Amino acid sequence: MERIGNMFYQEQNGVGMLTFADWERLSFVNAAFSTRKGGVSEREFSSMNLAFGRGDPDEHVLENYRRFCAAAGFSYEMLVSSAQVHDTVIRRVGSANAGCGVWNPQEAPGTDGLVTDEPGVVLVTHYADCVPLYFADPEHRCIGLAHAGWRGTVAEMGRKMVEKMQAEFGTRPEALYAAIGPSIGSCCYEVDTPVAEQFSALPDVPEAAILNPQGAGKYRLNLWECNRRILENAGIPANQITVGGVCTMCHSDLLFSHRATGGVRGGLSAFLSIRV
Repeated sequence: MERIGNMFYQEQNGVGMLTFADWERLSFVNAAFSTRKGGVSEREFSSMNLAFGRGDPDEHVLENYRRFCAAAGFSYEMLVSSAQVHDTVIRRVGSANAGCGVWNPQEAPGTDGLVTDEPGVVLVTHYADCVPLYFADPEHRCIGLAHAGWRGTVAEMGRKMVEKMQAEFGTRPEALYAAIGPSIGSCCYEVDTPVAEQFSALPDVPEAAILNPQGAGKYRLNLWECNRRILENAGIPANQITVGGVCTMCHSDLLFSHRATGGVRGGLSAFLSIRV
């Protein structure tokens, strides 16, 4: 087992995965993030591509899901996938939705967040630089998983996930644990003035904490710190928020990065379930 940032990298049967060091105490959940290692895909998809519709044969993608689930301890039969559009729509799902977006047709296009309280149901969201947000409520034994690119982040997806779990399960924000998974870091993420201005307008998130001017109308944007502050402002205690600290672009040998490859790539996935 190797430590990368605040995450552990390990391999099972040749399949690579990342887990949160701080979440080992949350024994009721299984949380993992895929890597490029251990699949059957070839060329730019090599080898653990979990994204459909990019030119990789579906049978390769499905086999990759089977291999990752077997290695990481998830049920392939209980996968429920998001259908992301860089928005903040959140859906409650359960066993009736098993296979959605993987081996069954997608049911709800335009869903960037998923929540459940059913043990065994595996929430799945998709990435290649955007931010995965994991949530676990040990009091009510419920979980949530969200995709937050820059649009989702500036629309405060993190806060909306907290509110959704409050509404669906009675979650108390002060009892909630959250984690920010692998994504592009401020070391590599440059944006222009129109994007920077949207982040400058965020309430209760100081501009100086998330934007570093580079000159010529360019800024380095810290999506990790922005999401961390949004989660803290939503009521999650700072010591219950984990920042994974793994940059997809810096680690593009291990992780797919849209920016590093110019979009010629496979896809990564975040997985989260309540243990049966």
